Amino acid sequence: MSPEQPRVLITNDDGYRAPGIRALAPAIAELGYDVLVVAPMNDESGVGSARAASVGRPIRTASDEENGVTFTGIDGTPALAVTLASVGAFGRVPDLVLSGINRGLNIGVPIFHSGTVAAALTAAGQGRSAVAVSIDADDPQHWPTAATVAGEALGWIAGEPVGTVVTINVPDRPLDQLAGVRHATLAPISRSRLIGTTAPTGEPMIAVEPIRPNPVPGSDEAFLAAGYVTVTPIVGIREVKDDAAATALAKRLAG
Repeated sequence: MSPEQPRVLITNDDGYRAPGIRALAPAIAELGYDVLVVAPMNDESGVGSARAASVGRPIRTASDEENGVTFTGIDGTPALAVTLASVGAFGRVPDLVLSGINRGLNIGVPIFHSGTVAAALTAAGQGRSAVAVSIDADDPQHWPTAATVAGEALGWIAGEPVGTVVTINVPDRPLDQLAGVRHATLAPISRSRLIGTTAPTGEPMIAVEPIRPNPVPGSDEAFLAAGYVTVTPIVGIREVKDDAAATALAKRLAG
């Protein structure tokens, strides 16, 4: 009997009908993986690692098939999709998690807001390695490029220690026009800056300032702008091994 194929959960935050996940899942299946697709029913961009009130209530689902792959949507977030799959709600639990292809880049320190990246970090917290993949365009023309990069990254991460997570950004260009691959630091702020403003109706709102020039050298922002695939290993919540805060608080409480 041949060994079971590694099972890969593919999820995203753009929704299970989004073109990115529809391009990614068949490409990964063609590589020989047992593909399980579970993603939000609707766009859940920017939800981070939220799972909502998911314990003790049924989760509404929908599904359809395309290119030989079943796509399941859930009434919930990417982190919830990872959690459901990890506890066996969709049969055999995944060995690896692949999140994407996100429409639009995920760069800089603000990636902790990204549902795409948070899905990968949630997987790590549940004992699985994961890849988050984004493409640098709001209306991408080269999904196959990002899918190819994702497949290669998945093959690499399968041999890495459990809990390894990388976030990858891919330029929206043909594969043979990529400048290369670079390890990248997280830009200290994102390419666009958020500002607080007021809507015409008087309610507070957030606006986005134009793209900033001169990105930090060596950052994901800088390499992506130069046409490189950026690869950034990341970790989730981790304590700082320093007891200074506890010592200071104890002293203050002692008077």
